[in-house]
Amino acid sequence: MSFLSHLECALCGQVLEADRLWNLCPECGKPLLARYDLEAAGRALTREAIAGRGANLWRYRELLPVRDPRHSLCLGEGWTPLVHAARLGQAVGFDHLYIKDEGLNPTGSFKARGLAVAISRAHELGVRAVSIPSAGNAAGAMSAYAALGGIDAYVFMPRDVPQAFVAECRALGAEVTLVDGLITDCGRVAAEGVREHGRFDVSTLKEPYRLEGKKTMGYELAEQMGWRLPDVIIYPTGGGTGLIGMWKAFEEMEALGWIGGERPRMVTVQSDGCAPMVSAFNQGQEFAEPWQGAKTIAAGLRVPAAVGDFLILRALRESGGTAVAVSDEEIMDAARLIGRTQGNFVCPEGAATLAAFEHLRAQGWIGEEDEVVLFNTGTGLKYTHLWAEAPR
Repeated sequence: MSFLSHLECALCGQVLEADRLWNLCPECGKPLLARYDLEAAGRALTREAIAGRGANLWRYRELLPVRDPRHSLCLGEGWTPLVHAARLGQAVGFDHLYIKDEGLNPTGSFKARGLAVAISRAHELGVRAVSIPSAGNAAGAMSAYAALGGIDAYVFMPRDVPQAFVAECRALGAEVTLVDGLITDCGRVAAEGVREHGRFDVSTLKEPYRLEGKKTMGYELAEQMGWRLPDVIIYPTGGGTGLIGMWKAFEEMEALGWIGGERPRMVTVQSDGCAPMVSAFNQGQEFAEPWQGAKTIAAGLRVPAAVGDFLILRALRESGGTAVAVSDEEIMDAARLIGRTQGNFVCPEGAATLAAFEHLRAQGWIGEEDEVVLFNTGTGLKYTHLWAEAPR
């Protein structure tokens, strides 16, 4: 089923066997990447064969890490719509604007992709309890797939996250601990439980397989566009797994012979109240300094330190991309515009991509003939408090 061959450290290059549990690289403490025998996969698998498969992310199963299909936990994740946003384009005077709507995934966000694959692989490797620090959506997704696999789930969230996230996790059978502070504080508390109780840590990029689920956004985007790629991808970035995953997917697809060497310019968008990647990009740094006093209405962007910072920055620079910070006011204005033109109730993280688009277009960085894809990473239904508080 899978052409998984080994794991490789993203920084120091150490090679590790794939069929045992790993978190970070034992040598340098950086993220591990799943590697595949792409030469063999290219001989065995064609784009045409994939076209006839089910409309979920497991259509790319040979390029995912689960070896035995009995362990593939599926709630219908993936194959989300890529919409030509014609009415939104008319409103902003731009013809080639698209929205990839991840809010239609199970549990309402793109996090379902990463956790479907991570929990499936953990299930295959014998894990009985999983732990996650989360701003909300990742916790809900982990709870859902852990429930489906009969695995105990332990969630650690900031006390001030929207109550919808807490209710979701509890409804799905997870044990929820609320922590005073940010997601980084939740990570420290969660790590104590991992050490004490032997739970498996599925934090962002602290195990190799959430990234593999997220990379399927890149495969889907290429397939939905007729095996080509847009000129620009604008992506809301907290931990950055989705952006890193898509960049990995493009490399894999080229090795398979499915696309050429052209790449989109990748754009990271963050809130100006928590913009460590924007700051690091603008200063030419390889690693980002932790952001102090992180604050934003977009819970998924309130990530003051990303484990995969160097991988995000690498993708931006290799693609000729950039990083943009937008205000909470711009985020809410963009959400309203998307809603009243396209009928999409987007999360604030997704709305931030439109705000970034408007910045970049005003600067001339985006050309009038560019094809631009905005990623809405989740449903707005978990953020109804913002609308209750917002002026009409």
